[in-house]
Amino acid sequence: MKRRVTRLTALAALCAALAGCGIRTTSVPVDAGAAPSRVPCELSAQEPPEAASGVPLQVYLVCGAQLVSVDRTVRIPEERLSDRVRVAQTLLDELKKAPSDEERQAGFSTDVRESLTVSGARKGDPRDALRLSSQPEDLPTHALAQIVCTYADSAAAGPDRSVSLGGPSDDPVRGYQCTAALKARPESVLPTLGEIRPTR
Repeated sequence: MKRRVTRLTALAALCAALAGCGIRTTSVPVDAGAAPSRVPCELSAQEPPEAASGVPLQVYLVCGAQLVSVDRTVRIPEERLSDRVRVAQTLLDELKKAPSDEERQAGFSTDVRESLTVSGARKGDPRDALRLSSQPEDLPTHALAQIVCTYADSAAAGPDRSVSLGGPSDDPVRGYQCTAALKARPESVLPTLGEIRPTR
């Protein structure tokens, strides 16, 4: 009899503890929603359809307040791959595009304006300079960082992988580098190499 009383006391204490923790039984199924389909800032690896084959390239988009590279495929004649300005404009066009549904669902976005264009060096510029249709310092910081890192990993960069950018004004072009720190904090973009003038 004593053992039975002890068991009943323990059972009552257990029930009280469960009630105190807020655990409630329910006969109604609870829908917590679907599990995330992919890790943020990660895209599923997919083979592009044969009809959409072209030249593979990488652009940097904004994701989680950082810069993350994304693979794209574009149609561009092979003979124009050696044309730095053509490559730079092709990359810029990709940066201006709205992210695909898959990219958007993974958290990607772009800050590059649709109206932005790029041209080659003008008289007095270094040979590898690129001139944007807006002053680089007038662009949103994330947009400028996207352009710098996208160009730095392409044929649009100089021999040392730096990017010489200017705007429509007569101001000298400035040199930028895509560093790990810039990818982590694109708002900190600065012309790390200062003004660049042609060597005499």
